[in-house]
Amino acid sequence: MSGRAKTLLLSGVAMAGLALAATSAAAQQSGARLRSTVPVYVAQQPPPDVPAAPLVATSEAIPGPVGMIRNQTSVISRRAPPRASRPVQAPALRGVTQRQFRAPQAVVTRLPPPPEPPPPPRRRAALVEDPYAPLGLRLGNVVLKPAITNSVGYDTNPERISGPDRNSSGFRRHDGEVEVQSDWNVHELRGKLRGGYVEYFRNNEASRPDAEGNLDLRLDAARDTRILLETRVKLDTQRPGSPDLNYPVVGRPAVYQYGTSAGVTHDLNRLQMTLRGSVDRADYEDARLVSGAILSQKDRNQMQYGLRLRAAYELTPGIKPFVQGEIDARDFDQAVDSNGYRRSSRGLTGRVGSTFEISRQLTGEISGGYQDRDYDDTRLKNLRGFVGDAAILWSPTPLTTVTLRGTADLGDTTIAGSSGTTARRVALEIAHALRRNVVVTGFSTFGRTEYEGQGLREDFISIGARIEYKLTRTFSVRASFTNERLISTAQGSDYTANVAQVGLRMQF
Repeated sequence: MSGRAKTLLLSGVAMAGLALAATSAAAQQSGARLRSTVPVYVAQQPPPDVPAAPLVATSEAIPGPVGMIRNQTSVISRRAPPRASRPVQAPALRGVTQRQFRAPQAVVTRLPPPPEPPPPPRRRAALVEDPYAPLGLRLGNVVLKPAITNSVGYDTNPERISGPDRNSSGFRRHDGEVEVQSDWNVHELRGKLRGGYVEYFRNNEASRPDAEGNLDLRLDAARDTRILLETRVKLDTQRPGSPDLNYPVVGRPAVYQYGTSAGVTHDLNRLQMTLRGSVDRADYEDARLVSGAILSQKDRNQMQYGLRLRAAYELTPGIKPFVQGEIDARDFDQAVDSNGYRRSSRGLTGRVGSTFEISRQLTGEISGGYQDRDYDDTRLKNLRGFVGDAAILWSPTPLTTVTLRGTADLGDTTIAGSSGTTARRVALEIAHALRRNVVVTGFSTFGRTEYEGQGLREDFISIGARIEYKLTRTFSVRASFTNERLISTAQGSDYTANVAQVGLRMQF
């Protein structure tokens, strides 16, 4: 075959192949689809703008992911490429984006209702000011509340003696008192002093004074440390015919008692420690006998020194039990008394008790313990016995107040052969306000004194009532009645007395 012939033959084959390839490409463009494994959004043109239908917040209006892409138009070629593989997943789930899975926001037609407001906090009721309480006189940061009371009355037994010759008499009584209360940011000063004198019209020898007072100062040395200072004074008289004054005397000899104490209190978390030292003095006035002679009582004058340690633990904010130990010494001015006994002694005391405050209606302190006194004179045996104190204030209603007080201690005596006395005393007082300015009070007292080694006992009973009518903050009217009775194992010592009085009180 010639070269020309070969060239024509090869040219014809090449043209036939080109025609066959063109025919195959046209057929693929007209009939073939895009491979199903290619996402719909590849080379996709943006669809024409179609107005969006409003969304309705119902479960039926939210289609599934298949329904959301079922009728979407696409400009991607649907022809399958050569050697296309079979789809791995169902064709209907391909090409779904994360945005198409989101549920449309619900249409909010109104705001939700506001929540109910919380209940108001409970507030403690404010203390109602007493419209009849004294306002006091302010001296800088110290408030003084003075008061004066003048009374007249009648006493069936002024000298508290036994027998028919009691010389009942009318009397007038004058009382004065002052209360002190500081108003400082730190430290505190408070106290009360009261004094009175009763004068009998028909029995001047029975006229007598009486007084009692104390003044306390607290110094806040540090946050947990306080210094406590105290002074006290008491003026009383002796009853003629008492076992310690068993002589026919005229009038009522006076007894002066005064003392001071100093201490420090420190708080260790809930533990509170208190150390306190005290010095007290007692002076007895000489008695004048019926015969005119003077009976000396200097052998009864004495000094008493004491040291006390208390440890208290706060179980709750209102209950604080404590343990207390105390040592003391009583030194008489005269080493030997009129009967030849050396009565100076040393004492050792232990107590347990608690302070308490329950619901602000029941407050107080109660304690009890044991005391042992050793005397310098070997003829006097040790005096041992129960000692204690109680002070309870109960307010069952805002108009009623109940006060209970009690004491038990060991005392001295001048009776020959007796080491001393054991004294018990309890007092109950109930006050009720009929109105804000009318207060009625009932009171009762019982006391028992036993003389060791003598078989001698005295029981004292007192019962009475008083009423106070407050006119203003400054003036008030008071009236009272008291029945007193003494029952003694000593012959000729019993007595009974009735006392009634009415008076006007002026306070500032």
